[in-house]
Amino acid sequence: MSKTRVYQIAKELDMSNEDLISKLEELEINVKDENSEITSEEKELLMELLIEEKSDNGSTIEIDSQLTVQELANKLDKNSSEIIMKLMKMGTMATINQEISFEIASLVASEYGFELVIAEGDNSEELEIETLMEIEEDKEEDLKQRPPVVTVMGHVDHGKTSLLDAIRKTDVTSGEAGGITQHIGASEVNINGQKIVFLDTPGHEAFTSMRARGAQVTDIAILVVAADDGIMPQTVEAINHSKAAGVPLIVAINKIDKPSANPDKVKQELADQGLLVEDWGGEVIAVPVSAKKKEGIDTLLEMVLLVAEMEELRANPDKRAVGTVIEAELDKGRGPVATVLVQGGTLRVGDPIVAGLAFGKVRAMINSKGKRVKVAGPSTAVEILGLSEVPQGGDQFVSVPNDKIARNVAEKRQQIARDEMLKSNQRMSLDDFFSQMNEGEVKELNLVIKGDVQGSVQAVKQSLEKLSNEEVAVRVIHCGVGAVTESDVMLAAASNAIIIGFNVRPVPGAESLSKKEEVDVRTYTIIYKAIEDVQAAMTGMLDPEYVDEDTGKAEIREVYKISGVGTVAGCYVTNGKVFRNSKVRIVRDSIIIHEGELAALKRFKDDVKEVNTGYECGMSFVNYNDIKEGDVVECYITKEVKRKL
Repeated sequence: MSKTRVYQIAKELDMSNEDLISKLEELEINVKDENSEITSEEKELLMELLIEEKSDNGSTIEIDSQLTVQELANKLDKNSSEIIMKLMKMGTMATINQEISFEIASLVASEYGFELVIAEGDNSEELEIETLMEIEEDKEEDLKQRPPVVTVMGHVDHGKTSLLDAIRKTDVTSGEAGGITQHIGASEVNINGQKIVFLDTPGHEAFTSMRARGAQVTDIAILVVAADDGIMPQTVEAINHSKAAGVPLIVAINKIDKPSANPDKVKQELADQGLLVEDWGGEVIAVPVSAKKKEGIDTLLEMVLLVAEMEELRANPDKRAVGTVIEAELDKGRGPVATVLVQGGTLRVGDPIVAGLAFGKVRAMINSKGKRVKVAGPSTAVEILGLSEVPQGGDQFVSVPNDKIARNVAEKRQQIARDEMLKSNQRMSLDDFFSQMNEGEVKELNLVIKGDVQGSVQAVKQSLEKLSNEEVAVRVIHCGVGAVTESDVMLAAASNAIIIGFNVRPVPGAESLSKKEEVDVRTYTIIYKAIEDVQAAMTGMLDPEYVDEDTGKAEIREVYKISGVGTVAGCYVTNGKVFRNSKVRIVRDSIIIHEGELAALKRFKDDVKEVNTGYECGMSFVNYNDIKEGDVVECYITKEVKRKL
């Protein structure tokens, strides 16, 4: 029976020796002083007495739904280090300022005989957070006029970027790889004292997701159609996006300066798509323009302002800021940088915000002209610094009352995202395996995608995943912003994946590691090159190549006929090595007379696995005995070679 001294129990219970001795006397347990020993049963009786007393004294403690270790220690009137030790015994590692859940706090409190309840009016922080994240409805009297947000969409090479250049009097196209806009940005233009915000969307069809994201935050869409080319697949795609977003559409018929321009053909094709222009009695505004010669630009902008006036675009500037992340990237010097469009309220420097899984305090805001600003109202696009990580393009951002709420919201979202990722990455069950067997074996091409900006990464991911077919599934196991790192290479090595880098390079450590681990790292600046290469890799998976690799040659110098065995060739290895599992070609007078396999390979009377150059050996061949002195035996093995990117 184990015994414990009184002073040890007093220390454990954070009581004085005298108080503990008086409690023991109440239980008629005789002790002389603090060095006296009591049995484990007597200690148990003592604990029961203390718990009953706490119950009688109202041992219920009101707390918030979540509290830190220090706050719990204060509520229980205990030392924080003691609470940390209790948590460690329960398998929970926590620091003094770390938050713990109500369930864990209740378990710790029960150890001391206390019951925890959530204080009335707290309504749990989770409920408070959800309430704070809700976008309040605006009252009619609070709404004020705001500038329109315009997205320019259309087919590749129809002149979207050139049109924006003409509007902004800038030259972006010449700096773009392949003449295609690769990133989404936002810019502001002042026309007759009125502001118009333009979202720059990329032109290649592979950036469909980014273009769709632009349509979600836009008020007016300008559809650029080349007068000499007409409606193309991406034009139809852009029309569908604008229809799905429910935004008014203005058609800019570009390149009217070209001799082959035919605006009437464009109008006819638009009508076929359900867009009847005003000239033909419809409601769709169509403006002939020439981005190259800057003709019709003013008319187009006037039409934008006219449509904006008809739409009565209004917002409440006097509330917490809410909007959308247009683009985000990891800048080497500035950290996570996000281009956001404020859609309601006013964003100020110093505001705590939550953007998707990221949180932070706005350290600085830079407008479209590169100038620092302190305030951004509705329909204002700004670059913000101060986020904890790179958010996803298209994420909603909301300013919140304080940093703690911002952190809590982001952490909850990150936990949900982690849980979902774990579910999606679960190993295949027998049911899954059986269903895949019924559908036919599915091969997977695993990819790790890294890019310079979040929008590009998402676009590359969606474009490559669309390449999946019945036999090969393209699976993106990870995507992120920034250079290709060692951890990306290790993930690819573990998953047998290929790394696709878009406008980024591997860091030096990752480059050497990729060679060591034999991980294929490919970098691109134009997206369709990546698509072509992945398609080639998929073709390789469907049709592996078989290559014959010569291993050695031997000359037959003697022929022996052995009863019960057959014909055996006494050979001399003239080149390379001869392996027991080799396939062979027997060559006589430079003509192949037989192709087959080795039946046996011997040195003297012993079977051997291989024979090197300069050594003699005996060979026999499967189902073939017609050999002569002077014949040459060419040995080879067949290898299956998967096509690389």
